[in-house]
Amino acid sequence: MNGDLRRIVLIGRDIELRIVSLVVRCREVADDVILFDTGSNDETVELAQEVECPVHHCDIALTPQELSSELIKFGETDGITLFLPITADWKLSQLPLSVNRSREGWDINYLFHPATSEAKELDETVLSETTVGHLIVSQSGCEHLASLSAESTPKSIDSNLRVRFVKGDAPIVLPQRESLATASRFAQLFYWMLESKHPLLLFGIPGVVLFVLGYRLSGDLATMFTELNSTSIGVTLITIAMTLTGLFAMMVALILYIMGKQVARIQHQYEWPKAQ
Repeated sequence: MNGDLRRIVLIGRDIELRIVSLVVRCREVADDVILFDTGSNDETVELAQEVECPVHHCDIALTPQELSSELIKFGETDGITLFLPITADWKLSQLPLSVNRSREGWDINYLFHPATSEAKELDETVLSETTVGHLIVSQSGCEHLASLSAESTPKSIDSNLRVRFVKGDAPIVLPQRESLATASRFAQLFYWMLESKHPLLLFGIPGVVLFVLGYRLSGDLATMFTELNSTSIGVTLITIAMTLTGLFAMMVALILYIMGKQVARIQHQYEWPKAQ
């Protein structure tokens, strides 16, 4: 059996902040990348389509049997397929491990998390009651899994297939934090500023004005006040604050402008279409 990774199937929903980088990274290690969208309410599907990633809408239980059946319906079963559920806990650093496992030549390689903490023999684990960590299948492995019933266990697998089942730790479920939504809004604002060249207007022009005023006032401070009192100290501090604020604003405008150029260069390199 050829150990080359034919395709990666990303499984998830509402991952608009990650989908483009995931697709680009997965294309470096696999021939094809497919998104199994399980009901996104954001722009995940649109962003995937913009980078020419096929999208398959599915409302199924994420079990080895159901995933294999959906892949057969999609019409892509040749070669080695890696199923990757993208959750809040999944990190891009985990991708190389799954890719390496796909090159070991297994017909079925299943990393799963048990549904309960109850101790149970591996061969007695009901496949449909587990949480998918990753699932790697060959064409024969995919067809065999699709034919299994919901009550099947590792004992039900054909002995002629090369299979490996690995029990992982139970997934840690963390509550969604409000800071993620805040980060999303900030990221959208940041991207808008880079795309629209607004840094030069929002930061550059006010920065130049404040810096020039502060610089001009600082030159006259020595002649404006002949004695040290609260008024002279206050004016001096305000002048220093204006000068430093203007300088900082100009630096921010310049940095954002340079970053905008870098974003444009990367978009041109990967030929990403811009949103209309």
